[in-house]
Amino acid sequence: MTRVTTFLVQTFNNSKGGRLKPDAPAACRSADGARRTAERLSLSHIGVVAFSVTSDPETGDYDDQSTIFYRAGQLPAEFDSMP
Repeated sequence: MTRVTTFLVQTFNNSKGGRLKPDAPAACRSADGARRTAERLSLSHIGVVAFSVTSDPETGDYDDQSTIFYRAGQLPAEFDSMP
């Protein structure tokens, strides 16, 4: 069983009706790279979050909880309860 950690940056923009619309997530090579990318993207997006997920590629199982290490701006409510 091999565990793999993936680092992602998710940005959000306003959509019609004032809701937050997620853009396609960007994969990064490291937590530092994801943090730098998120900081840069926070200048041009209403919200941004950098996080990691751990999975087992052989079984397709993902950890239940993502680890957030950067957040800025407006984010959907589901991010409020994440560490």
